[in-house]
Amino acid sequence: MTNDTNRESTMEKIISLAKRRGFVFQGSEIYGGLAGTWDYGPLGVALRNNIKALWWKRFVDNRDDMYGVDAAILMNQNVWKASGHVGGFSDPLVEDQKTKKRYRADHLLEEKGVDPKGMTPAQMDALIKEKGIKSPDGNALGDVRQFNMMFKTHVGATEDDASISYLRPETAQGMFVNFKNIIDTFHPTLPFGMAQIGKAFRNEIAPRDFTFRAREFEQMEIEYFVDPRNEAEVTKTFDALFDEQVAFLTRDLGLPAAKVHKLEVPAADRAHYSKRSVDTEFDFPFGQKELLGLAYRTDFDLKAHTTASRVDLSYYDEATKERFVPHCIEPTFGVDRLALAVLADAYAEDTQGDEPRAFLKFSPSVAPIKVAVFPLLKNKPALVEKARETFMALKKEFGAVTFDDNGNIGKRYRRQDEIGTPFCVTVDFDTIEKPEAEVTVRHRDTGAQERVALSALSEWLKAKLA
Repeated sequence: MTNDTNRESTMEKIISLAKRRGFVFQGSEIYGGLAGTWDYGPLGVALRNNIKALWWKRFVDNRDDMYGVDAAILMNQNVWKASGHVGGFSDPLVEDQKTKKRYRADHLLEEKGVDPKGMTPAQMDALIKEKGIKSPDGNALGDVRQFNMMFKTHVGATEDDASISYLRPETAQGMFVNFKNIIDTFHPTLPFGMAQIGKAFRNEIAPRDFTFRAREFEQMEIEYFVDPRNEAEVTKTFDALFDEQVAFLTRDLGLPAAKVHKLEVPAADRAHYSKRSVDTEFDFPFGQKELLGLAYRTDFDLKAHTTASRVDLSYYDEATKERFVPHCIEPTFGVDRLALAVLADAYAEDTQGDEPRAFLKFSPSVAPIKVAVFPLLKNKPALVEKARETFMALKKEFGAVTFDDNGNIGKRYRRQDEIGTPFCVTVDFDTIEKPEAEVTVRHRDTGAQERVALSALSEWLKAKLA
């Protein structure tokens, strides 16, 4: 079996598990679905919430220079004109001349072993024609053209040019237009940042790779404002933010450093506003792909909004009595891609007791369920009562705790393994009959079991889940 086949098989297993166990469902599934949209079930919601909470703790709560905001999804259309999105937020589109299906031209080139980075639409078009590349259905392709990815809508009862708005394609602009509000309200000193978690929307030509490339997704972004008069300090801050991004991946989410790759983006491939960009890529089952971004946006956005709105978005330095426009460094994180990376990395297979087992080897910090509590037998009231009592006590302390008495103990273990629960606690007859009550705690990764005094269980779990 080839590596590509192995990767495909692994991805199929992950997608199947994600649906079967309530992590991710196809959007609008009972109506045949809607491409590029995904619904998260209870375990998917818990996983994403854990990722967001860890991000907010590291980048906001643990710092004294960060300000949280939650800007509106719908914004005045002039925001997107000033930012350049109306005129230039596009991807190269090519159409199957027979079926009229549309594809990303750069993706078709990549699939033929051609690196399209830095190419213009005209160059892609010429290469597609030169190599005789066909559509996935084997038909001739039309000319490559640019396709604006913003979802357009109208605000209010009329549908004219004045009522046009867009579903935001990024959360960043909501922070730039609130720069003056933060300055006027909190009077921060440079450097400082604004942080936001929120939905964004892009009308992707060809959504693919499960939740990796979708039309509706959630971002965690920071706009970190720095003093451009000290270039050395700006570079130091940029590098420090990159290190924080990697620490978040490896320490907070438990992703292996060996799967995390730094890519300095060449000038030809950077966004027009970026003086320096670094992508953090990750080894997904479908290949090494972008997971995080870090861009030095300079003063592009604040100056663009100053010009368009005629509102001064400069900063006054009390110490030097100078006024200037700060520069901005932007770390960007996609919640959906991070959840997919965690899910894909956690997927594992082994054999226990001569039986094959698929399980999710989550770090305890992101595991949707931290502990499962069982009575050894569901038809013994004394066991069930003690197990319920233990469950309620642990739930009050740890929150993400579940109770399970369905099926035999082996099936319960397998069920919890498959959703990535690190520890299972079983209340048995020794727990209720012996003076020094003990429970059996089973470790997900090894299947090993140990006896722990019920009175010490909470502290034992605290140490293990830390």
